[in-house]
Amino acid sequence: MIHLWLPLSLVCVLAGAGTYGVLARRNAVLVLVGVELILNAANLLFVTMGSVLNDVQRTGHVLTLFLITIAAAEIGVALAVVLALFRDRGHIDLSEPGA
Repeated sequence: MIHLWLPLSLVCVLAGAGTYGVLARRNAVLVLVGVELILNAANLLFVTMGSVLNDVQRTGHVLTLFLITIAAAEIGVALAVVLALFRDRGHIDLSEPGA
């Protein structure tokens, strides 16, 4: 059996990299990549805790499936917004004010 600290340390690394990507980046696509990293960290945490706690209903795995569905819908809508922003402004730099 795998030690619990291995997946939990990977969750911390993914969440930290995602948070850095959201807070430090100016490009909208890279911000979306940071959000996806945070969501993947949550997925890994749900699956890890669901496996460790021996839940009969497999709640962690079910929540992971819901989160994957929400992440797919979120990335579709967010990329549509980024595309509309690029068509309007001509760039996707989030630090510059709109025209």
